[in-house]
Amino acid sequence: MSALAAGVMREAIIDVGAIEDNVRHLRRLTESDVIAVVKADGYGHGAVRAAVAALAGGATRLGVADIGEALALRRAGIDAPIVAWLHAPGADFSDAVASGVELGVSSFVQLQAAAAAAGGGHPALVHLKLETGLSRNGIAPADQRLVFAEAARLERIGRLRVVGLFSHLSNTSVEDDRAAIRAFDAGVALAASLGVAPPLRHIAATNAAIDLPEARYGCVRLGIGIYGISPFHDRTSADLGLRPAMTLRAAVAAVRRVPAGTGVSYGYTHRTETDTTLALVPLGYADGVPRQASGRGPVRIGGRTFPVAGRIAMDQFVVDVGDHPVAVGDEAVLFGDPTLGAPAARDWADAADTIDYEIVTRIGTRVPRTQVRE
Repeated sequence: MSALAAGVMREAIIDVGAIEDNVRHLRRLTESDVIAVVKADGYGHGAVRAAVAALAGGATRLGVADIGEALALRRAGIDAPIVAWLHAPGADFSDAVASGVELGVSSFVQLQAAAAAAGGGHPALVHLKLETGLSRNGIAPADQRLVFAEAARLERIGRLRVVGLFSHLSNTSVEDDRAAIRAFDAGVALAASLGVAPPLRHIAATNAAIDLPEARYGCVRLGIGIYGISPFHDRTSADLGLRPAMTLRAAVAAVRRVPAGTGVSYGYTHRTETDTTLALVPLGYADGVPRQASGRGPVRIGGRTFPVAGRIAMDQFVVDVGDHPVAVGDEAVLFGDPTLGAPAARDWADAADTIDYEIVTRIGTRVPRTQVRE
């Protein structure tokens, strides 16, 4: 990876080749069609670039949380099938239906609203979501017979087409996930008995797609894995054959030599133990760097990794590098590909008592994304 360009203070390098390769690898591994999830601006990587790379890697569909995200992809020229599954109460589905966006439907009311939005020869395309134990959205077992029967009727009169049946797993344990699969299978069987037998069934995200073959159903919904991050605590990205797509880095903005006992950043939670060198890194919690990782988050400078010294501020933090040589303009890498020596997003997650999904997703808009293909 090249050094930061002159005048660049902070940036997130997005390797679209890694996203493409990760999708291709997971598609082969699971022997399934891939719905590539690019919600939340592609987990912070950029929804459009992630979508284009995922489709190039063999994904056959895209998944987003809401209609706004789906329509933004359409405006960017992406015409692949897109499914959106989280809707505001009373949402108007007209634009989605007219744009061919597939709607995740979690209730009888949503089903009726989707059908009402059909028109001009455009039936609503829906995926019926079943509640299988996560206690979020999804058609409750007690309501499924009514919803399936109505979906079959609406299909017969051309108001909608059921493209898929789906649900989510909790990833709590294999036993819990298998219980959810049994509930899903019961719902699928009931739907078929009432004339709803769509071509797609999907319940597995990255975790189950890799570790629970019976959850694949020939179609998996991959999010974190396509960005090269492992969903498992006991296996790294490299263990899974994945390559992290995001590297977060900044140029050292200032360097100062200080004596022992010098306080660092707000609250002086760090005081230097000896004469030392402090390096200022222009990234902070306004950029998505978690303040909870103060004093712990790892930073790679000049071939060595150091913890953040003191509190992370809104725009900057300090690294105590001791006697290690450092100069203004040197590259400071917060996370990237550990096989290349960078800290992992998981390391920052551990430092902040969170998950690496959050670390990459929360990187703010003030951080420019630089697209590369490594």
